[in-house]
Amino acid sequence: MNFKLAITLISLVTASESILSSNPTSQKVGTSLKRTFLTRDIKTPDPIPEEGQKAALEVMSTGRLYRYNVKDAESSMVSQCEKEVAAYTGHKYCVALNSCGSALMLMLKCTGLEHGGEVLSNAFTFGAVPSAIEHAGGKAVYVESNYDHVMDINDLEMKLVAYPNCKHVMVSHMRGKLADMDAVADACKRHGAVLVEDCAHSLGVRWQGTHSGHKGIASAVSSQSYKMLNSGEGGFLLTDDDEIAAKAAVYAGAYEKLSNKHMTVPGEEVFANLPVEIPNYSLRMSALAAAVIKPQVATLDERIEKYNARYHKVCQMLEERVGHLMTIPSLTPGVTKMVHDSLQFNLDKSITEEQVEAFIKDCGKHGLPVELFGSKSNARNFVNWGFAPAEDPLPLTAEMLSRAADVRMPLMWDDEDFETMVDVICESLESVLE
Repeated sequence: MNFKLAITLISLVTASESILSSNPTSQKVGTSLKRTFLTRDIKTPDPIPEEGQKAALEVMSTGRLYRYNVKDAESSMVSQCEKEVAAYTGHKYCVALNSCGSALMLMLKCTGLEHGGEVLSNAFTFGAVPSAIEHAGGKAVYVESNYDHVMDINDLEMKLVAYPNCKHVMVSHMRGKLADMDAVADACKRHGAVLVEDCAHSLGVRWQGTHSGHKGIASAVSSQSYKMLNSGEGGFLLTDDDEIAAKAAVYAGAYEKLSNKHMTVPGEEVFANLPVEIPNYSLRMSALAAAVIKPQVATLDERIEKYNARYHKVCQMLEERVGHLMTIPSLTPGVTKMVHDSLQFNLDKSITEEQVEAFIKDCGKHGLPVELFGSKSNARNFVNWGFAPAEDPLPLTAEMLSRAADVRMPLMWDDEDFETMVDVICESLESVLE
């Protein structure tokens, strides 16, 4: 080979390798691209503020973990925490519990659900919702959910007509997304159904300027680790109704005169004989859980702002690169503040079920766990609720779930990690469609 030609070829190869190595997410190996990998833990929860850590240690040093082992309501860490949560959401009363599931169950018990009574709820929600209905002695009846992942108002109207004996509607704000709450409340009023709200995912979300949970007569929020408040497990029942608040406190474990050690329940006259008329289910929140929750309330708005900024950036990048292959659920008009601590998107209907499955697997292979709501093992898929099966066809929900994807957006990640997340999603989608 001519010596000058050989030198030229070597130079070209070296230059090509240099150009490729400058972009590590798209290096070529042979004829294929070197893929992006994500190495961060997708299930990293929000940390406990230092103030909460110190408060927890102080509670442990006293040994007074039981909420009522205090001299008065003002001395109770749980009562202080209830006061903070109620102030944030704008509710008059708040009862802290061991879980949001307990709060959901108690909302139904406190609003007169009879044994075997029908309760309408979203077909798309977490399995804890139908579980709470079953726990309260009710029977779940499911309302279709649409491609914006919220309760379908037309189907709600039809179900209220089809089930005239239904006296309860539990609307679940799955992943913080609110349906048309004016329409939901109006339908319940016209059909004589009590409306309660599952706000486990919607702490911080506002409907027409008011915190979620005020359209129903009562609501429940969560402090399970993957929510905006983190105590491992925990929940709060919120209401402006005197009787519901008193009953919730007694059901939770305010026996005898222990309601006097609450700050966010009605007066003693409302409790009357409740402690001997209804059972004590021992569902109280411990002082240890309250100690770690209380300082987190003050950080909510700051964290929400950070979550939302990252979410909008991620959505913009996805829409620019693969917007023709997916849609991102739209917010219902009337939502004036959203909390985007996770990402959901619907894969286009042109993508086959096999390609959807391949996409989910490919993301996982590259370090990004993407959940398919319609998976046969997902607890958010109504077909997996054998303890409370759907008796009516739910074609709209089933179709949506079959291509609805869910990705967490951990607060503790760096901005660059979300760019990597987008790369993995886009590369995996493009790979399975080649």
